[in-house]
Amino acid sequence: MTLHLNAVLAARNVQISLSVAPGETLAIMGPNGAGKSSVVQLLAGLLKPDSGTATLDGKTLFELSPGSAWLPPHLRGVGVLAQEPLLFPHFDVLDNVAFGPRSQGAGRRESRETARRWLAEVDAAGLSARMPSQLSGGQAQRVAIARALATDPALLLLDEPMAALDVNSTPFLRSLLKRVLAGRRAIIVTHSVLDALMLADRTIVMDGGHIVESGPTATLLAHPRSTFAASLAGLNVLPGTLSGSSLVMHDGVQVAGQPAVGPGAGRAGDGAGDGAAPVPEAAGGMDGMAAFPPSAVSVFLEPPVGSPRNCFRVHVTELQPQGGHIRVRAGDLAADISPAATAELALEPGSEVFFVVKAAEVVLYPA
Repeated sequence: MTLHLNAVLAARNVQISLSVAPGETLAIMGPNGAGKSSVVQLLAGLLKPDSGTATLDGKTLFELSPGSAWLPPHLRGVGVLAQEPLLFPHFDVLDNVAFGPRSQGAGRRESRETARRWLAEVDAAGLSARMPSQLSGGQAQRVAIARALATDPALLLLDEPMAALDVNSTPFLRSLLKRVLAGRRAIIVTHSVLDALMLADRTIVMDGGHIVESGPTATLLAHPRSTFAASLAGLNVLPGTLSGSSLVMHDGVQVAGQPAVGPGAGRAGDGAGDGAAPVPEAAGGMDGMAAFPPSAVSVFLEPPVGSPRNCFRVHVTELQPQGGHIRVRAGDLAADISPAATAELALEPGSEVFFVVKAAEVVLYPA
């Protein structure tokens, strides 16, 4: 059985249709205001859409068109984990986790046994007697995970569960979630590429209340088709209009590249992919984008001569150390070069340089 959601929420300009299979974790990513948290609230019963339906393993969560049905949150079989743990301040940790099973009708002893089992599962058994005020942020979020799972929800909703944690707590909690989500159906809203890669089988990207891209997480980030996904993956992205094997930018500059095939594929002609049709060589007038990694960009003080390449005259805006190289930012573009090359070119903010990238390194996508 599967989760199905089709809903329209006009006030937030959200129109969403998605499915999540048993045992699958779906990540939802997108810019602020894209509608990600609205999806969580619709499924949790905290928001009522204008129209639509949602079913979970054959159970109707709501049906507002053409009929009328609305299942209250506590009967949906849905667990929610938010940015803040939201533990009951007047209960100790054990009773916080036992609250869910008790509310489902389990006795005090059985509820506490369930709570102890889940506290042990999240490495928090030693916190049972503490009050929420005595917990660190990471400890409180682990307890919140145990509380969410103690009711054995058919669907677990996680709305940026690590956003409020410090950098020391996040890696542990991410590994913990990877373990407890294995084989469990879940939706996680996140801004973190690492969260999506580690936790999600599949990712959708939302923008303006709609899904603009979806696919297996690793594939989506390796071959992004939306500007947001490409920026997450660290790629340079140039919007424009496709014209054959090039992209004409809005300022008239033409960028040569390799037409991409559909989601899940590599560059055209490499034999990779899932059978989706490539962008036609003769395509014209179609909105699209050119994407290429900063590592493919060379930096020159003068325009190079020789073989045809894409060349952009830019002004350096920032220099950032990135591991063993320097990321040279010039507005929306970036190049990764060695510290030695940075010194040789005497780069500093304001320097006029030329970013150069071979056409073979540029992939063209329909928007």
